[in-house]
Amino acid sequence: MKKNWFDEKIKKFSSIGGYKKPELLKDAVKLDSNENYVIPKQFQNDILLSAKKNSDVREYPLGGVERLIEMISKFIKIPSSMIGVGNGSDQILDLILSNFASKDTKVLTSNPTFGFFEERCKLYSIPLIAIPFSNTMKLDIEDFANQSKDAEILYLDSPNNPTGFQFPKNELQKLIKSFEGLVIIDEAYGEFGDYSLAKMAKTHQNLIVVQTLSKSFGLAGLRLGYFIADKKFTDTFMNVLQYPYPLSTITIESGILALEKSNLVNDAVDTIKTERKRMIETLRKYDSFEVFDSKANFVLFDAHGSYKRVFAALTEQGIAIRKLGKINNHEGCLRVSIGTKEMNSKFLLAIRDLLG
Repeated sequence: MKKNWFDEKIKKFSSIGGYKKPELLKDAVKLDSNENYVIPKQFQNDILLSAKKNSDVREYPLGGVERLIEMISKFIKIPSSMIGVGNGSDQILDLILSNFASKDTKVLTSNPTFGFFEERCKLYSIPLIAIPFSNTMKLDIEDFANQSKDAEILYLDSPNNPTGFQFPKNELQKLIKSFEGLVIIDEAYGEFGDYSLAKMAKTHQNLIVVQTLSKSFGLAGLRLGYFIADKKFTDTFMNVLQYPYPLSTITIESGILALEKSNLVNDAVDTIKTERKRMIETLRKYDSFEVFDSKANFVLFDAHGSYKRVFAALTEQGIAIRKLGKINNHEGCLRVSIGTKEMNSKFLLAIRDLLG
């Protein structure tokens, strides 16, 4: 082996770049990371306080993951034998890619798609075929199905990040039924969409549906993701591929307590859907914006040549949104998360003052 192999590895990894996180804007109206602020802060405070009382962090969380999976099972009404967990849904995706794909495995996805997934494929030298969205930020299912003939793995985030697009349910079901390889459907934003395909995993051994408590439950900081898949895959993943203790004791206990209060989550999701409609309708009043439909807790819009000015003006006013720039044929894309009614109103008023 070459003496400088270690330096060459570092140089190779450094060239990849890695997943780009948003910049931290202190004391900002935070609408840049698709977090859920509609869930009241007291909800988190209560479950964290109770989790602390229920925990002894001197001990490893033996049996904790199993109790959490039972609660998830009750929540989504799917057998616990089909459910696995991870340190965020991104860690689940990472373990699937690193163990089921290689430089000889073709993965088919959309362009754009979840940035972390793209970066992990680069890290592992996995060939990625990406089908571009149309000018209206929709994906042609027939084109995607035709391209899938040359792939071993399909990955779709549904709803998509950052477009908010979700396939019609029957079209995506048809695609899954016709594909013989591994299908990964990332439903991180699924609660804000029209449907979930989780129950389809009961009859399709090649389907993995990934979900999370980060978005709808407002628990992004706890890093708690889970998936639904065939029992054989789930057993192998949890007993062989997954870390012995993938979740902290506090995360496990907080997740259990949060799932017990899922009625609050349903109310928050309904509020976000209402606010999403208001956001889209208001932004569409401005001729300088092209606003795309969304089934997620964010809205993507093209501000064209003025996107940098819009982003900078909002930043100056302490309002953080995501600057994405070019997405396919759209040059000036910005993405705004759906926050509380008050947060959304501050954003919309700032836009009115800027463009009015």
